[in-house]
Amino acid sequence: MPTYEFLDTKTSEAFEQIMKISEREVFLLNNPHIQPIISAPMLVSSVSTIGKLPEGFKEVLSKVGEAHPDSKIGREYGNKTNAQVKAHDIVEKYRKKAKPT
Repeated sequence: MPTYEFLDTKTSEAFEQIMKISEREVFLLNNPHIQPIISAPMLVSSVSTIGKLPEGFKEVLSKVGEAHPDSKIGREYGNKTNAQVKAHDIVEKYRKKAKPT
């Protein structure tokens, strides 16, 4: 559950609460003297893209790549034949030539 920051306008005290978003809405309706404090979200990431991906995740990326062949994941992980790769390269070559500079 996310942590929300609030300001009590009666006491000018700032505090944090951990709650669901639906609970937050009810809390704000029941406490009109409480205002939410807008702040940047705290992002925590311990996953790195450097290194090996687990085999199961590679399979998931492969399926996503097949479903969306023109996306970045599709280009990196999608299963393509040599003909599809050559056709894509030709299209990109002419797309670059046709692009006004």
